[in-house]
Amino acid sequence: MSKIVFLVADGMAGWPLDSLGGRTTLQAAHTPTLDLLAPRSRCGCCRTVPQGMPPGSDVANMSLLGYDPHAHHTGRGPIEAAAQGLQLDPDDLVWRMNLVNVTELSGTGIMLDYSSGHISTPVAAPLIAKLAELAQESPFQPIQGIQYRHLLVQRGGAATDAARLLIRPPHDILDQAIAQDLASFSTFPELQAFLRTAHEFLRSEPTSQATSIWPWGQGRPLSLPAFAERFGLRGAVVSAVDLVKGLGRAAGMEVLEVEGVTGLIDTNYEGKVDAALKFLEHGDFVYLHVEAPDECGHMGDAELKKRAIELFDQRIVAPVLAALEGSDATIVVTCDHFTPVVRRTHTEDPVPFLSFRTRAPRTDGPAVFDEATAQATGLFLPEGRDLIPFCLEHTA
Repeated sequence: MSKIVFLVADGMAGWPLDSLGGRTTLQAAHTPTLDLLAPRSRCGCCRTVPQGMPPGSDVANMSLLGYDPHAHHTGRGPIEAAAQGLQLDPDDLVWRMNLVNVTELSGTGIMLDYSSGHISTPVAAPLIAKLAELAQESPFQPIQGIQYRHLLVQRGGAATDAARLLIRPPHDILDQAIAQDLASFSTFPELQAFLRTAHEFLRSEPTSQATSIWPWGQGRPLSLPAFAERFGLRGAVVSAVDLVKGLGRAAGMEVLEVEGVTGLIDTNYEGKVDAALKFLEHGDFVYLHVEAPDECGHMGDAELKKRAIELFDQRIVAPVLAALEGSDATIVVTCDHFTPVVRRTHTEDPVPFLSFRTRAPRTDGPAVFDEATAQATGLFLPEGRDLIPFCLEHTA
């Protein structure tokens, strides 16, 4: 059976920038491997964010893994809870909980940083442990994750008004007022009280930039049909982020753990590639996810995002191609969503992709790979979940 590898650079696509001469960061980046593959590949675009759903990595990665978010998505928090293997009751409510920096927890407060300066896990861990102590008399249970990404489990919360609260993701409201979100929190007094308790503790802690927690993306526990039964493939995911690990674990895929992965530009690229190639010795499908371009987009740093894309090309795409070019394999390169530097958050634009078949290379693909050349081919998949079936169709 032909092997299939998805190489996903989170948030890689974007919009043209004046600072880059009207080019996107992908167009401006030096990507010789992608540009080598493009003329030999099927290139096009697919819509990873279904109409009416928010353009988050949770929705978009679920789509790319072949699942319909309208049918299966319950929230961001439940996906990350699946990554940790948390034992949950059906009526529990699971929130994603960021450690954030806000000017103050009031109607005049501003969201300064969704990541508290990309707080490290060793710094975050004792803060979450203390928050767990402070929550002992409440229905809330903080659960440590990595860096700024943590969870808040609300026992029995799915049956409460908290399940319907509309809280914006913190990366969507950088440098904006948080008044409308605080108004939503205030409609559920127990959560509002814990939010204030956490704020009082965190702003008195000199060890980090975190001044508050930010619960969002809540939902009931996640359940997905088995990936192997859906596609007849033994699959695995490799990523630094619990979001992708959770999707993989919920789908019954292997989760490949790699030391030194950070979700940032300094991640262990070689470790991810080695883990993916080793799995393919006995498995059929690997979803290799790199978070760094997205984080750079959220920072609003065009040069750093361009560098993240170049490292993805050099240290992910190139070695995977070198290892698989002599075998029967399909290499897919794409991203989950756009993260335009000018927006510093996600958008719902259809994403570019290329699909390279080692045993049957094309001769009519575009000269280079970027957002514009992929769109110009006219190949369009209306649902992100169609991409794996598309690849399977063309490996037959």
